Formats: sequence, structure tokens, C-alpha cells
Amino acid sequence: MTSDFLVIGTGIAGLSFALKAAKHGSVTVITKGQLIESNTAWAQGGISAVLEPSLREEGDTFEKHIADTLDAGAGLCKEDVVRTIVEEGTETIHDLVNHGVHFDHDDQEPSQFALGKEGGHTKRRVLHSKDTTGYAIVSALIEQAKEDPNITLLEEHFAIDLITTGKLGVVTEDRVLGAYVLDEASGDVHIFRSDRIVLATGGCGKVYLYTTNPDSATGDGVAMAWRAGATISNMEFVQFHPTCFYNPAATGAKARSFLVSEAVRGEGAKLINDKGEDFTLEHDPRGSLAPRDIVARAIDHEIKKTGANCVYLDVTHKPKGFMQERFPHIYNTLKGFGLDCEKDPIPVVPAAHYQCGGVVTDVNGRTTIRGLYAIGEVACTGLHGANRLASNSLLEGNAVARRAVDAMIKSYPLEKEAPQPPSIPKWEHGDTTPPHEQVLISHNWDEIRRLMWNYVSIVRTDNRLQRASRRLRNLRKEVREFYWGHRVNSDILELRNLVTVSALVVDCAIRRKESRGIHYTLDYPERDDHYLHDTELRRF
Repeated sequence: MTSDFLVIGTGIAGLSFALKAAKHGSVTVITKGQLIESNTAWAQGGISAVLEPSLREEGDTFEKHIADTLDAGAGLCKEDVVRTIVEEGTETIHDLVNHGVHFDHDDQEPSQFALGKEGGHTKRRVLHSKDTTGYAIVSALIEQAKEDPNITLLEEHFAIDLITTGKLGVVTEDRVLGAYVLDEASGDVHIFRSDRIVLATGGCGKVYLYTTNPDSATGDGVAMAWRAGATISNMEFVQFHPTCFYNPAATGAKARSFLVSEAVRGEGAKLINDKGEDFTLEHDPRGSLAPRDIVARAIDHEIKKTGANCVYLDVTHKPKGFMQERFPHIYNTLKGFGLDCEKDPIPVVPAAHYQCGGVVTDVNGRTTIRGLYAIGEVACTGLHGANRLASNSLLEGNAVARRAVDAMIKSYPLEKEAPQPPSIPKWEHGDTTPPHEQVLISHNWDEIRRLMWNYVSIVRTDNRLQRASRRLRNLRKEVREFYWGHRVNSDILELRNLVTVSALVVDCAIRRKESRGIHYTLDYPERDDHYLHDTELRRF
């Protein structure tokens, strides 16, 4: 299949890119599951933006949003990137509204957006659609994309690897030629040809045992880019969301998989221990609304100090009916678990939430490989630094997607005849995976996630990281045998990507001999400006 643009991923970044790129040429959008399955669809809180003066909170400015972002990023944000993306917030909101996204409006002043506040923000600047903002955004974008004749949407198509001139042994500037893609329904692997490829595959939360992310978040884009030779950066910075519902009646990963949005704390909810004490104030004067890295470590410290299974998010002081009206999804989901959050505090624990590092790009999404762009969570633009400010992710996804289209058209104009591509070999299938091998794949999947949770989560040490590195080296060998010895399927492909990305997280973490932002190690508990730079890795 040949198209002018190939987009891998159907969250806010991939779909925003596709809708704008379709004005210039043919766009093929593929996703390994269903169109609606993305990290975007699971985003509850909202999207941060400083709007026109008449629509923003009094006293809010671009400079304050920039300052909040830089503060959360702990010295590693690229200020020019932060400024560019923040200042395009109004354009992002207009773009989404024009695509049919509905944001909540103020009950008292219907012409005004209802603005929320989240951790690290000094002003109310978070637009939302109840507590299912991401789902509202991606649903609207999907409907728009379905109506565009220049866009082809393909579900259950798993991108296996990028095809580049370098991989084919062509001695020229390394550039993308396409991708090998598994049709999950038929099991066949096809070549998708394009000289303009966009990775919009989201993050890697599933490398951890407990995560707020959907099952699809296995780091596919980072792993593909790494194997293709792109530069990867700052993978040690995996953000843990402080407040994920802990269900004492459940066991396994499901016990901690439901996110309770930071916007709940923005509306006055407090974190307390089993004695009713607000322990977060011991760690930061901002208490429950400190940036996520601080709050997550505070919870981790409290749980380890007291031996408790969880802490609690208390919203019982709010008026009756408030949670049902403002956060209906959270309220009803908790009711389904037998908890009325308007009467009883919500038991919560941290869980892996967002990948701040990724494929190195500029503010336009351009990677180190010609013709390859990365946008959204898969990319490392420099916006987030060592810790992402809440609700900046959806802003980045749309803003960089729009910039990427303009940059790509300028660098690789469609009217310009592309160099004649070299012959691309067809995919060679291995043998069918026997049932007993399938059991080993499931075992390795579980082992990787437990290993990462135990050794490479909120608090780290050199010893834990080295143990993880040694075991991952062995697991990579085992997974390589699965991959090369058997016919590929989604389980093998996800396991292959999972072990690759886990190793990248560990390798980056080992190199950073300090504590900064999300990366906290007991061996080096202070910041060290000797490490005031990105951790970059490249495969040679």
C-alpha cells in the first residue's frame, strides 16, 4: 500500500496530523487495535491552555504557564520549545473545537469555558469535558477522519518495523521508505510504502506491573525508532501518577489500574493517611497540588513508613452531588467498585502514567532519520524535561502535529519527485508459534513488568538498576529467539517492544547519577548540575 503520508497511531497527535495532512495528499492511518484505543482516550483531566484575555482566568499569562512548565521540568525543559507550544495553546483549542470537540462551559457564564486547576499550575487553565476529556477529543477526531476521502483508517494493523535505506544497505543518507505491517486478522505482513512517516504510538506504561495506561501502551514507536537508528532520549523519566484507585478486594494489576484524575485534587480533594493527616505538606508547601513527582514520592514514602497498602484521597467535604456532576465517570466507576466517594475517602496508590522521554525530535516533530517524524508521547521534544506538568500532553500532541505537517511539506514537498526507492524484500515468515511457546511468552511478559516495578519504579538504587539490566539482557535473548523462530503475532511483537523499551529505561537511569524530577535514586538523592543535560542513546 502506498500513500503520501503514513501515520502510526490514533490518539490526538496522529489524528490531528492526519486531518491537516489530508489537505495536501493521501494519508494512511494504522493502529494495532481499535481506533479508539489510545492513551488519549484514557485521559481524564483535560488540556492546558492560556486562552484569549477575555477567556482566561484573571492574571494568567503565557509567562506563568511557561514558568509552571519549567518548574515542573526540573531544569531539563527546552525553554524555546516550551514557549512555542504554550503560545500555540489558543490555536490548539480553536482547532479542536472546529473538529467538533465540546469543552465544558461555566454554569454562571455560559460564554466562558469552565477552567480547572491541576498540580503544578498556579492558575486555572485546564479545559475539560467532564472527566472524559481525552475520549471526547479522540471520538470527535475519529469522526472527522472517517469523513475525509483522503484518509484511510486501518484497525488491527500492527507496525512491526520501519524500512529505511540504511536497513537495506543503501549507501546514501538514511531515510524512511515505509514499514512492515502485520494484518492481525489474516496474519499476513504487508509493505506500506511512504517517504513521510509519523510515529504517534503513545507511551510505554505497560512495561510496569501497575499503570494507568491501556494494554496497547507497550512502547512500540520508541522500539521501532530505536531499531531504525533514531536517537532516543530521557527514558529514565517515566512519570508515576499519584492517585490510582486501590481496590483491596481485588488482586493483580486490576487492583490499581483505574486513574482518579488530578483534576479532583484541583477541585479541593486532599491526600490523607489512615489517621486523616495531610502528610503531603511534610514534603512540599503546595501539599496535594505539588507536581506529580513530588506527590508520588510522598505517597511512596508514607506507604513504606507506615506499612499501609495505600493512602486516601478525601473529597467528602465537598457538597453532595458535586462529584456526580463534575466527575461522573470517576464517581460511577467507583460506585461500581462499591465505593461512594462522597461518603468515604478513595484508597489510592501511584502507578506508571506517562513517558516523558522518547524519540528525539525538534519542536516540529522531526527525528534524526530523514522523513521520519514523531509526535505526542512517543516523542521527546524538550517540553516536559524531567517531569511533565499536568495536562500539557494533549496540548503538545495537537500543537506539534500541526507544526509537523507544515515542516514536512516544506522539507519533502509532494510535487517534488522522490528518489527511486530501492527494491524492498517481502516479509519472510517463521514457523507458527506452538502452544507451549505461547505460555513462555506470557511468562516473560509478566516477568518484565514485575522486574520493572520492583527495581525501576518511583525510588531506585544502583544495585536495583544493575540487577534489572542483567536480567533484561537475558530476556532480550529469549525474546529474540521467539521473534526470529516463529511466525509473528501481536503477542510476540509487543513482548519484543516491551523488553526493548524496558532496557532503554534502565540504560538511561543507570547513566543519571543524580535525582532530578521523576528520576529519584537513594544513591544520589540530590541534584547535580553535572547531569544538567539530556540522556541520549543511539544504536550503531
